[in-house]
Amino acid sequence: MEDTYKLGDKTFRSRLIVGTGKYKDFAETKKAIEVSGAEIVTVAVRRVNITDPNKENLLDYLDPKKYTILPNTAGCYNAEDAVRTCRLAREAGVGKLVKLEVIGDDKTLFPDIPATLEAAKILVKEGFVVLPYINDDPITAKKLEEMGCAAVMPLAAPIGSGLGIRNPYNIKIILEHAKVPVIVDAGVGTASDAALAMEMGCDAILMNTAIAGAKDPILMAEAMRQGVEAGRKAFLAGRIPRKLYATASSPIEGMLT
Repeated sequence: MEDTYKLGDKTFRSRLIVGTGKYKDFAETKKAIEVSGAEIVTVAVRRVNITDPNKENLLDYLDPKKYTILPNTAGCYNAEDAVRTCRLAREAGVGKLVKLEVIGDDKTLFPDIPATLEAAKILVKEGFVVLPYINDDPITAKKLEEMGCAAVMPLAAPIGSGLGIRNPYNIKIILEHAKVPVIVDAGVGTASDAALAMEMGCDAILMNTAIAGAKDPILMAEAMRQGVEAGRKAFLAGRIPRKLYATASSPIEGMLT
């Protein structure tokens, strides 16, 4: 059975989206991405060179035929900077698929929602396929979907915290109402966190620090791929209901008395 999801007019099979920051070098970045099985790779335009061909360029390590590059606006603290960053990425030929991230606070790195809404409105109007990073607020998710965003990306926990999904009930509400893909973004720490997100029914999960910050990033990339795949299969298979009391595993008809 073909199991895919769409962002804009593109179809993807891998439900693991990976970042490119915090690796020791581009070679390690490339290896981790290969092992993860990811088809979408996100790049912080303001932090990693993808626009100057005269300097070492991350895109030299990534086959454009194999990966979809998802430029993101990490490091932007207002709508104007975020919109400008997306335009810069498009002028560099990266494409119109963008992850919108407008940070509201240095300590928590939580998103600035009013600025995110403002930037999303402009970017959608300019033809970008916008994937906004948001907190786990169903109302914000609905507003961005109605605005024309191609997906919503609620955080699991603060960026880089590794705390896992802190509020699964809000994520569940977002999933119940969303008509666009729901991609959990930020806060996962290990493969079981990724599996849980997929078991809940999320369409994909995006991570960076959980892999790049691991003791063995390559091994963790493999673990994350397997966690996402296992969680997705469990979601499709349908888990048994939780019950308070035991149920015998074997039939009781015909038992010797």
